[in-house]
Amino acid sequence: MVYCVEDDKNIRDLVVYTLNSTGLEGEGFPDARTFKDALLKKLPDLILLDIMLPGEDGIQILKELREGEVTKDIPVIMVTAKGAEFDKVQALDLGADDYVTKPFGMMELISRIRAVLRRTKAKSQTAAEEVLSIGPIRLDSARHEVTTDGKPVQLTLKEYELLRKMMENEGVVLTRDQLLVDIWGYDFDGETRTVDVHIRTLRTKLGDAGDLIETVRGVGYRIK
Repeated sequence: MVYCVEDDKNIRDLVVYTLNSTGLEGEGFPDARTFKDALLKKLPDLILLDIMLPGEDGIQILKELREGEVTKDIPVIMVTAKGAEFDKVQALDLGADDYVTKPFGMMELISRIRAVLRRTKAKSQTAAEEVLSIGPIRLDSARHEVTTDGKPVQLTLKEYELLRKMMENEGVVLTRDQLLVDIWGYDFDGETRTVDVHIRTLRTKLGDAGDLIETVRGVGYRIK
């Protein structure tokens, strides 16, 4: 099930029609209120979320989704007429999985939806009962928990995925561009600042253990 939150009825109806015509069940909502009412009844597999909505906008909705215990892992694709670089960075920093700017082709949209769903399925399949440990840092994939010296560390979804990626590649230097593609699933030139911001907050949350994350000047990061 794909939920489409879009105030423009023509676009909303076309997206839902295309979803249902291509083997993806879709349902549309014109605003935050009707969307949230639907969430209480059934959780979707993916959400298409417009930024410019009446009342509560898409950015605020995205924040709430990522903060909610039952909604934090639902993939979200931002769909909006805004094409400014700032909006892309803001949406991806808040945990959006992809970003599509209007006008867009319906088949392109369907392709992006399927790609995000494939990545999500792959992540859930590989998140077996695996525990990664480096120094005082322990990452439990099955429980989706991180601890340092046995004390729990509260991370956002992207911070968790970033830490896991580095721990899986202990000692290997990962470039900023590589991390941007692998963790955010999206590549747009020059926006590696997103990675730097998340590394900084991740180090802070890990406390003294954050020193294990090394900056390789001009290249990227590694944990060792």
